[in-house]
Amino acid sequence: MGYITRRGFTIAAAGALSALPAAGSSASAASASAARGRTRQFRGMWLATVANRDWPSAPGLPAADQRAELLAFLDAALARRLNAVVFQVRPTADALWPSPYEPWSEYLTGTQGMDPGWDPLGFAVREAHRRGLELHAWFNPYRIANHTDPSRLISTHPARLHPEWVVPYGGKLYYNPGLPEVRRFVQDAMLDAVARYDIDAVHWDDYFYPYPVAGQVFDDDEAYARHGAGFPDRAAWRRENIDLLVRETADRIRERGAAGSARGSGAAKRPVRFGVSPFAVWRNRATDPAGSDTRAGVQTYDNLHADTRKWVKEGWIDYIVPQVYWNIGFAAADYAKLVPWWSEVVKGTGVHLYIGEALYKAGDPAQPAAWQDPAELSRHLAFDRRYPQVRGNVYFSAKEVVEDRIGAMARVVADHYPRPVRPPG
Repeated sequence: MGYITRRGFTIAAAGALSALPAAGSSASAASASAARGRTRQFRGMWLATVANRDWPSAPGLPAADQRAELLAFLDAALARRLNAVVFQVRPTADALWPSPYEPWSEYLTGTQGMDPGWDPLGFAVREAHRRGLELHAWFNPYRIANHTDPSRLISTHPARLHPEWVVPYGGKLYYNPGLPEVRRFVQDAMLDAVARYDIDAVHWDDYFYPYPVAGQVFDDDEAYARHGAGFPDRAAWRRENIDLLVRETADRIRERGAAGSARGSGAAKRPVRFGVSPFAVWRNRATDPAGSDTRAGVQTYDNLHADTRKWVKEGWIDYIVPQVYWNIGFAAADYAKLVPWWSEVVKGTGVHLYIGEALYKAGDPAQPAAWQDPAELSRHLAFDRRYPQVRGNVYFSAKEVVEDRIGAMARVVADHYPRPVRPPG
């Protein structure tokens, strides 16, 4: 691929996905015209590594093949006129870099703890920046494994060394968020990447306390007995545990940035931002008058014990990407109701709002009729333009950005991304 660099911003001159269709309607033309007026816009894609969802395509590939696949995804992002990649580097209490805290991820070699012979995170940061892409390092704080057998973990795994930290639930293993020592450990493990690499952001997804599983109980009785005094109920204590994780992580990221600026070395690292991508329903209005006009079966405040609205209001995070993974008009959780609600939440806070988009649903025969229409996602972005608080969109996920089953991503690009732009400052 050839590149042209202007003021440090790298623009693709050619690419494997360069053949993009023209906008096909007057509405598309109007939207593209509006897009031309935007000089800054976040255009991201999630690059998932858990269970080899996007990358690498299989565990155990030669390092050269893994690097080639990773570069192909970065080039695909550039060809789609995206400007950020959210790269999952700690999917299950493991690491895609040489971490002193946690083992190498099994999704690289097929064996947890086995050195893959190269540094995927370091490589991704360098190659993303060379292309003018931001690299947001995506961490999952508490998930340990997608099974409940600790003996399957490497013998030196922290969860093996500290079995008292571990809670089995819903067929998976989790660190217990109610233990202060766990909270400190997971922060240390994640912030090691901040210290080592010139990443643009620390990014979390929607997993805090686990999603509810019928008939199962998350057993944190002992932790609650030790640390829950003074709280009106267990739910309030759990929310405080997650609030502490968010606030302390935010403080530590900013402290590292301030320390780096104070040292000043002529090669100062760029500021590191902190973003969260939660399930999009904080609370239904029937539960709380401040909630959204939705009837979702899960509410982050009540079920995941994640007070995502508070984090925005308190300014603990720099950006939020609610996963508004439903079509316009979906009865229980309407895209056209959630985007305005989140726009009101961020108003006046300084926290950037990007909308998480369910590209993976486009063309999936198991999804409702709206998702069989290649224009559904394009309509989302046209709707978003009514709300100046919406500063961009992020697509799940990289595999679909490339495959683009029914041309929905190509339609978005044609209708809304007439030229490359830089992310918001």
